[in-house]
Amino acid sequence: MSREDPRVPHHFESAEQQTESARLGMWVFLATEILLFGGLFCAYSVYRANHPDVFYYGTQFLDKHLGALNTMVLICSSFTMAWAVRCAQLGERRALMVLLSMTLLCAALFLGVKAIEYRQKWKHGLLWARKFRAEALERSPTKAGATWAETASAKTTMAAPDGQPTSGPAASNPLTTGTKALAATAAFEDRTSIPPAGTAPAGVVSGKKSSAAKPSERTPPENVQVFFSIYFLLTGLHGLHVIAGMLAIGWILRRARRGEFSSGNFLAVDLVGLYWHLVDIIWIYLFPLLYLIH
Repeated sequence: MSREDPRVPHHFESAEQQTESARLGMWVFLATEILLFGGLFCAYSVYRANHPDVFYYGTQFLDKHLGALNTMVLICSSFTMAWAVRCAQLGERRALMVLLSMTLLCAALFLGVKAIEYRQKWKHGLLWARKFRAEALERSPTKAGATWAETASAKTTMAAPDGQPTSGPAASNPLTTGTKALAATAAFEDRTSIPPAGTAPAGVVSGKKSSAAKPSERTPPENVQVFFSIYFLLTGLHGLHVIAGMLAIGWILRRARRGEFSSGNFLAVDLVGLYWHLVDIIWIYLFPLLYLIH
C-alpha cells in the first residue's frame, strides 16, 4: 500500500506504521484497564484481610453454579473470537460473520445469567452500602422453606431422642431435662440444611457437624454490606466492559457484512479481539475471588 491509499490517514507514512501504531495504542489502553482492575483487586485484598468473617459469610450467598456457567460461556466466547480473527486473516467473510455472531450470543448469555444473579440479590435485599437490608439475612429461605429465625426457634421445640419434647409442659419433667435435653440439642446441631444457591448461606456443610463449622456460618457478622458492595462494584464494572465489547463486536460485524475485511485488512477485528480476551481474563480472576475462596 502506498501513502495515497485511502485507508491510510495522511499522518501515517505507510499502512505498516498505521498498524503498529494502532496495536501500540490498544496495548496501552489494555494496560490502563489492568491498572484499574489491579487497584480494585488490591482493595479487595485489604478488605478481605481486615474482615475475613464478612467475606466468608457473604460468599455463601453467591451461586457458584451460575458463576461457573458464566465462566464457561466466556471461555467459549474467547475461542469463537480468536477463531473469528483467524478467519479475518484468511479472508473468510462468511465464517467471520458466523463466529462474531456466536461471540455476541455468548456475551448476551453471560449478561442474562448475571441479571438472574442480580435479581436474586435485589429480591432479598443483599445490596451495596446503605441499600443493604440486614433483615434480609433472617428472611432468606433455607432448603426446607423455613426462615433463619424459624430455624433458630426450632431448638426450643425439637423433640428429644425418646420422643419427649424439650419445651412446653412436658419440659418440666425431670426425665426430659439434663442429659436428654443435651442430647436433643446435639441432635439439632448435627442436622444439616443447605439453602438454595444465591439466596441464603449454606449453613452447615452436609456431612459435617456444626461444631466444626465456622461461627460465621450461623451468625451473620457485622458489616456484611462491605462484601456485597465489593461484589457489585467488581461484577458491575466488568459487566459494563462486556457491554462495551458487545458494541465493538457489533461494529466489526456490521463492517464484515459490508465486506470491508480481507486478508490484507483485518486490523479492527484483531484489536477488538484483544479487548475481548482481556474482558474474559478479568472474569477468570473474579470468579474464584468472589465465588470460590472461603
